[in-house]
Amino acid sequence: MLTACHSRKLVCNTRLTRADGTHDLARAVVLAAGVVDELPAVAGLADRWGRDVLHCPYCHGFEVAGRRLGVLATSPASIHQIELVRQWSDDVTAFTAAAESLPDAVRARLIARDIRIVTTPVTGVDVVDDALAGVVTADGTRHPLDSLFTAPLPRLALGFVDGLGLARTDAPGAPLAVDATGATSHPRVWAAGNVVAPYGNVPLSMGSGSMAGAGANAGLVAEDAATAVAARRAARNAHWEERYAEDDRVWSGRVNATTAAVVSTLAPGTALEIGCGEGADAVWLAEHGWTVTAVDVSASAVARAAAEARARGREIDFRAADAVGGLPRGDFDLVVSSFLHSWEPDFPRIEILRDALTRVARGGRMLAVSHAAPPPWARELPADHPPMRTPAEELALLDLDPDQWEVEKAELRRREVQDPDGNPAHLDDGILLLRRLR
Repeated sequence: MLTACHSRKLVCNTRLTRADGTHDLARAVVLAAGVVDELPAVAGLADRWGRDVLHCPYCHGFEVAGRRLGVLATSPASIHQIELVRQWSDDVTAFTAAAESLPDAVRARLIARDIRIVTTPVTGVDVVDDALAGVVTADGTRHPLDSLFTAPLPRLALGFVDGLGLARTDAPGAPLAVDATGATSHPRVWAAGNVVAPYGNVPLSMGSGSMAGAGANAGLVAEDAATAVAARRAARNAHWEERYAEDDRVWSGRVNATTAAVVSTLAPGTALEIGCGEGADAVWLAEHGWTVTAVDVSASAVARAAAEARARGREIDFRAADAVGGLPRGDFDLVVSSFLHSWEPDFPRIEILRDALTRVARGGRMLAVSHAAPPPWARELPADHPPMRTPAEELALLDLDPDQWEVEKAELRRREVQDPDGNPAHLDDGILLLRRLR
């Protein structure tokens, strides 16, 4: 029996239980079980299967070429098999009871090829000296033959995976449904060979096995990469939590001046702030008439921000959430992020901004305020430090649809500050203000 967790996470495994009760665990499984041939209910037929009762004209035709050959139809599809067998011998008898009534055009085609047609059902085989000598039909007639071809119905021995509910096709035998890589409807199971193509021969099965093996391996490679990304993201999130948790306050508690200057020109509405930290900007927005939802990856920062809002009599929906894939759903009149940066070279700032754009209501805006350049007192940044892009560079990466977005601001703004030694200095803030048209 095979059971599997319906997930691609590393913690999930497929579990195979053997008949003796032992178990095997794997991250992925390729099913390549064969089929059981269900032969026509003809006495003695099964005993000759694979000897002189045959299936495939391509596999066995050469060995019996020129002899007295018969074809026992199992369905109307057997007409194709009859015509293939005729290529190997001039002496062919077609037993068509399972394919009757034959269309006139088909019957004419068989007769034109000198194929004898017997419509009476076959009831048994005639064996002499351990060799097929012919078949017997229901009317008692004996039909001399050297070999008999027939197409068994395939039965897939897949009861051990019934619990997975794998999707099947409506082809004979109900084979498993797979894509071009052999992937089934379960994310941890691939399949190849006769379980996906019951009539497939050895070369076809080998080819599908190669594809399924490569597909399973590709899935595991992608899983390893996704797991590594998730681990790095978790480490980054833990860093921010530790940073906020180890001090009573990290930032000044004052609204960012550039953010306030831009937002002051906008009519209040609903706002989503991404990376709210200790809540200074969120509180300022609420005090200026905005209904605010604010998120940050640090639970400690969010708790501190919520306490500050309560102390100042403001109701703000603060949430601890990762900006990567965790932004609240909804349509907001303003989505704002101020200095949403990280020291990590793979920090997905553009991915976050693209996701933020999907939260902007029609007629609403997204404001991204960023560090467009290092501070003048900073030493050279590490080679793997994330790029500090200008608004124009970020705008190009966002690749906005001009029919959907209007660029209201894409500029640098000088902000006067003091350097660590108390001397006058300035920073270049990037401002990107986008308005959704539709």
